Amino acid sequence: MSRTFRAGLIAFGLLSVGDLAAPLLTDGETPPMSIALIGSALGLISLVLVVLAWRGVRRAVVPLIVLRVLSALTAVPAFFVDDVPGGAMAAAGVSIVLAVAGTALVLMPAREFEAAR
Repeated sequence: MSRTFRAGLIAFGLLSVGDLAAPLLTDGETPPMSIALIGSALGLISLVLVVLAWRGVRRAVVPLIVLRVLSALTAVPAFFVDDVPGGAMAAAGVSIVLAVAGTALVLMPAREFEAAR
């Protein structure tokens, strides 16, 4: 397992733990409790997939990327809804950037192996 792949899994793991904590950190409005609960479910499933990918189960990587992208998409409305606090917008931005970075890091080794062929 390459360092970049591990770094991507760590980013995904941090995002997953953050998603799990969202229902405890929301006031029910920012983010709405329904979004926090969806994010929490995505975080739990993602955390399981991170552990599996860390243990070498390669088929866990694609569903993990899909779930992390879906989770990042749940943060996008923070930039278009009125009255979203600055801290919530910053957290949404960080989660989107980490999801993109984690995806790039996890996929990078695949490109390295393709070039070696």
